[in-house]
Amino acid sequence: MTKRAESKYKINRRLGVNLWGRAKSPIAKREYGPGQHGQRRKKATDYGTQLMAKQKLKGYYGNISEKQFRKYYEEAIRRRGDTSEKLIELLERRLDAVCYRMKFAITPFASRQLVNHGHITVNGKRVNIPSYLVKDGDAIEVKEKSKQLAVVLDASQSTERDVPEYLEVDHRAMKGRFARAPKLSDVPYPVQMEPNLVVEFYSR
Repeated sequence: MTKRAESKYKINRRLGVNLWGRAKSPIAKREYGPGQHGQRRKKATDYGTQLMAKQKLKGYYGNISEKQFRKYYEEAIRRRGDTSEKLIELLERRLDAVCYRMKFAITPFASRQLVNHGHITVNGKRVNIPSYLVKDGDAIEVKEKSKQLAVVLDASQSTERDVPEYLEVDHRAMKGRFARAPKLSDVPYPVQMEPNLVVEFYSR
């Protein structure tokens, strides 16, 4: 198991929020950070608030690397419109994020693994790159041989969350379509995300 996969349950406690809104989150039992100094209260600075916003957004999408996350920010700046909205749109276009939203996987980490192992096709072609950016109208489907995987079936039947309106999904056929680019208000985050603070952090 990778260090990133091992640390996923620590992210919630470190940030002090139930990032994915899951009942199993350790924050439900211990509402303070990990380690011997975890219970100390620190007064947040502007920098600290912006850093926390960045860490929340990075962590939510499976703890994306800093290098990759900065690339999304730089791409968001290049695009016309509100930079914070464009940043969210780019993150939601990631193939692993789309599979998670379509309930083909129970967590963003499981979704990344599903894509990595070649269980997902885009427009009929196998894609095993989690950061692949899905386009409007793209058809996403679980491969025929993978449709009966217990992890996929369990996720599709989960009542923990709903599929957002910018995606169309048929769970019987295990396929869906990326209908349109979402706005921040369309994305069903269990906690408040503040991409505007992330933009401020990088533009310092």
